[in-house]
Amino acid sequence: MGCWAKLKSSGWAYPTAILSLYGFFANCRVAEPFLTPYLIGPHKNISEEVLTNYLFPIWTYSYLAFLFPVFLLTDFLRYKPLIIVQGLFLITNYILLCFVPGLPAMTFLQVNYAVVTSTEVAYFSYIYSVIPVENYQRATGYLRSAMLAGYTFGATLGQMLVSLAGLDYFYINTITLGIVSVAFLISFWLPMPQTSMFFKGKKAAAVDCQQEGPQGENRPEESVTDKDGEGSGKEKMEYNGSAGYCSRENVAAAVHLLWQSFRESYSSRHLIYWSLWWALATAGYVQVFNYIQLMWDHIEPSATSSIYNGGVEAACSLVGAAAAFSVGYIKVTWVVWGELALGLFSAAGSGAVFLMAFTSSIWVCYVGYAIFKSCYMLLITITTFQIASNLSMECYALTFGINTFVALSLQTIITVTVVDEAALGLDIVTQFIIYGSYYAVISVLFLIRGTYTACVNKRCPRPTEAKEPECVAEVIAAERL
Repeated sequence: MGCWAKLKSSGWAYPTAILSLYGFFANCRVAEPFLTPYLIGPHKNISEEVLTNYLFPIWTYSYLAFLFPVFLLTDFLRYKPLIIVQGLFLITNYILLCFVPGLPAMTFLQVNYAVVTSTEVAYFSYIYSVIPVENYQRATGYLRSAMLAGYTFGATLGQMLVSLAGLDYFYINTITLGIVSVAFLISFWLPMPQTSMFFKGKKAAAVDCQQEGPQGENRPEESVTDKDGEGSGKEKMEYNGSAGYCSRENVAAAVHLLWQSFRESYSSRHLIYWSLWWALATAGYVQVFNYIQLMWDHIEPSATSSIYNGGVEAACSLVGAAAAFSVGYIKVTWVVWGELALGLFSAAGSGAVFLMAFTSSIWVCYVGYAIFKSCYMLLITITTFQIASNLSMECYALTFGINTFVALSLQTIITVTVVDEAALGLDIVTQFIIYGSYYAVISVLFLIRGTYTACVNKRCPRPTEAKEPECVAEVIAAERL
């Protein structure tokens, strides 16, 4: 009891520990690597064509519809309610999978899961509203690690239950239902934040968008006010603190701060290029991730063969995390060589997708997936820190939301054109050939841009504007953005 009281009295340890526990159990989805075999199998008896060209696109469209409204609602309601909603919809997700038959139920399941993925922004944003700025980096590392540990443990446990215990997919889904129910209960223990990033009903104690960086690095004094001589949006909010939380003044101040954050976030051409890669590459990555189980089932049908989806996902997560973590120990001037690295590793990812498309060996396909996922996690980590190290937390949160929205919009265009049965409705192999070509175009664009940047800096070297991060604690481990 003494240790518990000491933990609760800590300024940052208690909310970080509770949110990490929630992240572990919410991502410990034992059944997720076996979703496609379960839906195609006798329990749901859905054909591969319906799953590919009808059901999975519904999630993409719903996610796009929910993302931006949920982003604003999350900040307005101060994070915790949306985390509780995510836990509740996770429970609903597995109740539908376990106990509700029929195609209409599985159609609603895709909409339900879109709510789950769109509310992930609350998990990533909550902690910055309840802990001091000097603990941001440590807390972020713990939260990302909890997510990764939960996903890896769940995938490993699922593989062991399938391969060693021979457990039916239905019971694996019921186990997952119990685990996510624990996450839902844990979410109620989170302390309620007293403020938010953009909507503030009273004077904010947060750091100014142009005055302090995401890890508490002080900015030059001249950046406190903008070029027009006006104070920042946050300063204006401080004057509106006495107004009601939903008053016109506070909403106007929130809009002003959003606009100020947007201007700062995309004021640098360097940051725009990194954000462009983020959006383009994430759209392709999520598309590959969503349909990889269908590719595996096409090469080695789960009805007649032993499958190792869980073990492969666990191994890929660990390899990808190791690749991302290694960024902190690579002594490279990313401002000069970063864009070239984006082009080179995107080319490797393109080759891996082509390998998955053309191989008839399930093990070669597994290796290709591991290479693709590792390349993406390495590059998204570099991109995250290149953007975050130059922006405040408010600006970074907005950039994360906008980049994710652009990525999802691109993914929706790909889905409508390539996957949806109302358009081309292509088979899974042809889809992966297109995804490989998509990544090849990204690699060519950034190889050209990276070569140009490297040549310009070699002829006219300049000092690095932003300090490189000393260690990489942030790993984009959420497989669904």
